[in-house]
This record gives sequence, C-alpha cells and structure tokens, in this order.
Amino acid sequence: MNNIYQKIPSEIPDEIFDTLLQTDQIRIERIVSKGHTTPTDQWYDQDTDEWVLVIRGAAQLEFDQNKPPETLQKGDFMLIPAHQKHRVVWTLPDTPTIWLAIHFSAE
Repeated sequence: MNNIYQKIPSEIPDEIFDTLLQTDQIRIERIVSKGHTTPTDQWYDQDTDEWVLVIRGAAQLEFDQNKPPETLQKGDFMLIPAHQKHRVVWTLPDTPTIWLAIHFSAE
C-alpha cells in the first residue's frame, strides 16, 4: 500500500514525475510541482489523451490554437486530448501542487 501524499521532499528543484501504474493501455502518474512552469518556447504534445486532477495546490495551463488558459484548483480535473499542445504557466511557489495524471488512448 502507498499514499499519494507521502514521499514528497521539502525541496523540489525539478518537477517530480512518479509512475504509479502502467500497462499497455494506461499510465497513471503523480506529478509534484512547486513553482514549476513549462519553458515559454516548449509545449507538451502527447500521443495519448491525458486526464488530469489537481489533488492539492493550484496551477494554470495554457493551450495553443487560441484556446483560453485554464486555472485548476484543488479538486478540478480536465481532459487534454492527444496532440492538444499545452504548457504549465504557473504552479504555487510555496506549496506543492500534486497532480494525478492518467494517460490513455481513446481508441
């Protein structure tokens, strides 16, 4: 048994990506951010759909194609379709933001 809130260091120089479960069809990961952002010249462009849930903290995601940014607070979740380019604009600088991300193929 594990706990999603455990094993979070006090200092987080780089975002933490922990794979919690992976099969051929799905990958579930915990992401821990603390003031981390995606560099302004980079975008995530994933081959799979990604369902994300903020379980602690807050963050803002930006999308290409003139889609408005989305601010996610604790409890907020959304589906990011495959190849929807996105980036993290901000996460809380003083408190870890904990995400649950589920990557899967809708096909």
